[in-house]
Amino acid sequence: MKNSGFTRRQALKATAVLSTALFTGIDQVKAFSFTGKTPPLSPAEITAIETALGKKGSYKEAEFTHTTPLPRNDLKMKIKGEAVPIPFGFGGWVSFKKTIDGKSAMVMSDTVLLQEEVNPLISAAQANGLEIAAIHNHFFYEEPRIFYMHIHGMGTVAELAKKYANTIRDSKLFPANQPPASPPPAVTGKENFDIPALDAIVKYTGVVNGPTYKYTVGRSDLKIIAMGVEMTASIGLNSWASFAGKQDDAHIAGDIAMLQTEVNEVIGVLRKNNLEIVAVHNHMLGDDPHMIFLHYYGRGQASTLAQGFRAALDVLGKKKETPMGEMKM
Repeated sequence: MKNSGFTRRQALKATAVLSTALFTGIDQVKAFSFTGKTPPLSPAEITAIETALGKKGSYKEAEFTHTTPLPRNDLKMKIKGEAVPIPFGFGGWVSFKKTIDGKSAMVMSDTVLLQEEVNPLISAAQANGLEIAAIHNHFFYEEPRIFYMHIHGMGTVAELAKKYANTIRDSKLFPANQPPASPPPAVTGKENFDIPALDAIVKYTGVVNGPTYKYTVGRSDLKIIAMGVEMTASIGLNSWASFAGKQDDAHIAGDIAMLQTEVNEVIGVLRKNNLEIVAVHNHMLGDDPHMIFLHYYGRGQASTLAQGFRAALDVLGKKKETPMGEMKM
């Protein structure tokens, strides 16, 4: 009998992994099977990003991620004929983060595009060595019609910054091609909404952005790896809810980041809370475990809408144990 090279120690480790999978599910085993800490971006790398884009961004030290917002301030958006502000959900972004081993880096971007802008940007991205991860809607009822394209690439930070800047340079996405920022609104999300009441329902603190109020919630229960990069809230792995309008007459739009096993339960609780399901799709390629993103929309009293968002969050991370009677040996 030949020695397979499979040691007793390896056999015990495999048994432990399989046993864990029976009780927690394969997705959870994958989520916690990676170790390591992401190296930070250097000051020189951050300068390279901001020089290439011609715009200052923000560096989230806790996640070692640099993000530049790319709002479409040139657009005037309506939903069901009613004007809504750009911060409600019509702002794109681009983020940079290193792989866990520090040997490479990722650029990840979500871009806001008119229909006629989609294919020219695809061509520009591919010409600059970047890839398309997804193209889809985030809204119903919006005017003009908007699509969202996710772009990613791997390389050094400086190389990726140049490639991305060259990709968007001839589009409205490039910061220099945007109109000057409007003056701050006289009435902000702080006045439009009962923020303490919303925070109490959602159990998180949001951020005022002009006339809107937005929650962004990561998946701290998971460790998602894509192409060697740990995906965290600042590079797109998050659930969010944005409020526009007034406390008693609000719009809500958002996104829920889910494992595949969570999708239909989230759909169910959102519908029970009278929120519309707008889209279910991927945002990333090569993520492990694979994440699905659901976009939703609603209209009504802000506190009622917030309850729907909180109900969806309550689904995430729930342990799905297999009853002993159903285990097959």
